[in-house]
Amino acid sequence: MRLFFLILAIGTSFCVFSQRPSNANTSPIKITGTIVDKDSGQPLEYATLVLQRVRNPEQVTGGITDANGRFEVETTPGMFNISVEYLTYTTYRKENQLLRTTTNLGVIAMAPDLEQLEEVDVVAERTTVELRLDKKIYNVGKDLTVQGATVSDVLDNVPSVSVDVEGNVQLRGNNDVRILINGKPSAITGLNSTEALRQLPAESIEKVEVITSPSARYDAEGSGGIINIILRRSKLQGLNGALTINGGYPLSAGINGNLNYRTGDLNFFTNTGYNYRTRPGNSLNDTDFFDSDGNFTNALREERDFDRIRKGLNANFGVEWYVNETSSITQSIFIRDSNNESETTNDFFQRDVTGNTSSGFRFDPETELDETFQYSFNYDKQFNGSSDHTLTFAFQYEESDEVEESLIIQNGFDSESVRTAEDQRRVFFQTDYAVPLGKAGNFELGYRGDFNKLNTDYDVIFIEPTVEELGITNPSNVLDYKETINAFYTQYGNKIKKFSFLAGLRYEATRLIINQVETNDFNRNNFDGLFPTLNLNYEISEKESFQLGYNRRIRRPRSFFLNPFPSRSSPTNLFQGNPNLTPSFSNQIDLGYLKRWEKLTFNGSIYFQRATDVISFITEDTGEDTFLDGEQVSILRRTPVNLARNDRYGFDFTTNYRPTRKWNLNANINLFNLITRGDFNGQNFDAENLSWFIRLNNKITLPGSLDWQTRIFYRGPTENAQTRNQGIFSLDLAFSKDFFKEKASLALNVSDVFNSRRRVSETVTPFFQSDSEFQWRVRSFNLAFTYRFNQKKKRGGDRQRYDDGGEEFGT
Repeated sequence: MRLFFLILAIGTSFCVFSQRPSNANTSPIKITGTIVDKDSGQPLEYATLVLQRVRNPEQVTGGITDANGRFEVETTPGMFNISVEYLTYTTYRKENQLLRTTTNLGVIAMAPDLEQLEEVDVVAERTTVELRLDKKIYNVGKDLTVQGATVSDVLDNVPSVSVDVEGNVQLRGNNDVRILINGKPSAITGLNSTEALRQLPAESIEKVEVITSPSARYDAEGSGGIINIILRRSKLQGLNGALTINGGYPLSAGINGNLNYRTGDLNFFTNTGYNYRTRPGNSLNDTDFFDSDGNFTNALREERDFDRIRKGLNANFGVEWYVNETSSITQSIFIRDSNNESETTNDFFQRDVTGNTSSGFRFDPETELDETFQYSFNYDKQFNGSSDHTLTFAFQYEESDEVEESLIIQNGFDSESVRTAEDQRRVFFQTDYAVPLGKAGNFELGYRGDFNKLNTDYDVIFIEPTVEELGITNPSNVLDYKETINAFYTQYGNKIKKFSFLAGLRYEATRLIINQVETNDFNRNNFDGLFPTLNLNYEISEKESFQLGYNRRIRRPRSFFLNPFPSRSSPTNLFQGNPNLTPSFSNQIDLGYLKRWEKLTFNGSIYFQRATDVISFITEDTGEDTFLDGEQVSILRRTPVNLARNDRYGFDFTTNYRPTRKWNLNANINLFNLITRGDFNGQNFDAENLSWFIRLNNKITLPGSLDWQTRIFYRGPTENAQTRNQGIFSLDLAFSKDFFKEKASLALNVSDVFNSRRRVSETVTPFFQSDSEFQWRVRSFNLAFTYRFNQKKKRGGDRQRYDDGGEEFGT
């Protein structure tokens, strides 16, 4: 199947060349010229030429000048508005220019802009965080603390988003988040999205969009909202790119490059990188067990050390063909090949009711092979040169294979042989049609089909002691999981003076099949849902506006939650899925406010959400025991269940402030209260939890143009019916210096300076009480060197329109 899509991509690329229009009016032409300083006559390197078609203003191409101030841009004949931009210089403009043949624009002399010269340090670099009413946009390249890091580190710096010590992503404190790549679900996030995000390099990302009140165009999955990751891709003419080499301690090294070549109506691009990372971590569990009368029976202490090695290649190759002025076709292939190793050492100590003690150890060396392939096809069509009248079609085919193997040693003897093999195939279709109605109205409808098949083969062999000696059920099994989602949506938006709205309705039909082959357990779960959305916007002025948003969302149980195979992290602790889980539905209302001043931007919102059949995690005694060094110990299980109801309300605000020309700050605060009501197996799980987190970013330019960035993060205590987690504090530092006329940068960052990013929790149930600590990774240092060719650091003065676009409302 992979070979088929490779042949298809190559074949289509050949067709691109062979089927170019023969009409002379569409033959490529070259636009050349030279940009110089008006006063000195010196050439201006990295000046930006922009060619904007008069008939279709959304069609923009351009290029940048070389060291001699020369530019050469290839395009097709037409009527253009020509502009040349250069920081601190007055923009050169020439409108309605008919370019039929190859043209030399000659020498263009640009004069300094005195007002911009006075403010150059103020606008020297675009802010890390852009605030809009309907979304927050985080520009990855501007954050020094994530250079040479991973996508997981990137998300932990995004406003309203937090990543816990186990790598789980949360949006405003809600861990049910939908993560998209370029607006679509993607194999790039892998079978295990947490682990995949920890391996994908930060250099492959252009920006991250946070959408807390999605419209009907987006799928209804994710009660917390949507995080849309936009991959890096340039559209400038010619060859340009950047290469980043990094290394650090604990031992890590990597090389990542993004390359773009555009000639005429073809744009080739790639993001490729190889990374090697070691990730040591540790955990501690102290558990006291009680009988049915509440009397102490025994105690168990487990100390675990993790030594992990992550090795992986990530590569994304693509070609974009601008068929004509109103349509384009993009094809891309993504490949991931990773080879991971992990060694977990578990020392355990026991004490019985009489005070007798014993000890032992468990060693779990695990290897993991992960291969991912994804083919994507996208077609975009504009009608009558209007960006509001469009037809788009997207197709994706994905293959993901993951094999984990380990031979567990306990007290010096081979104990268990464990092998897990997962094989996933996924097909995705999506089409959207939008048409303007009236002066400012727009109607849209679309379809999306998502067809997913996952096979999990879980095989456990108990060597010593045997299954019979342990007195437990053999967990080996094969799980066939199939998920089919068909969705249709429509929405209509309009603007009347200062008031605008966007109303939509989405229908999703889900079909699940869960087949446990070995045990002959078969579950089928079908559920349909209507998901209305409404976004209202009132614009007081260009710098101040309000938004009110409502949407209904769904949280489907993931295959991992449904998988009944127990995953054992130690002899006495396991995680087990629940095949009887049902989806959770939620309704949310969000009131937002955006205000911009000269040096300050403020974006805040208050929100309320009510969810039913909430998926929550509980810890319970399995009723089975195991023997550690001759002592009988209870086995505890962590499993997801549906509880009755969950109410979440709070406020979230983000602000950007530039007090001086070389000093920039942004802050994000989220405070929420979570109320849970529900019973399970006769036990009450009512809980109320008031929690919050705050993130502060401070960036200052020191003498010698040395950038210094500090990030402070604190997550307040959290609590549910069984477990209370203490607050977590962390501090990151980063320094960066540019060289070779900003063609190169050297950045040093220190993550978790005080080595304090660890979860400390206490769990209390009628049958046991446990105190635990967990640290996924220790303090780390990283040094990254980036070299750019035919590129330059993006600046606030740039007016280029080379973004991938995406839906915006009321901005």
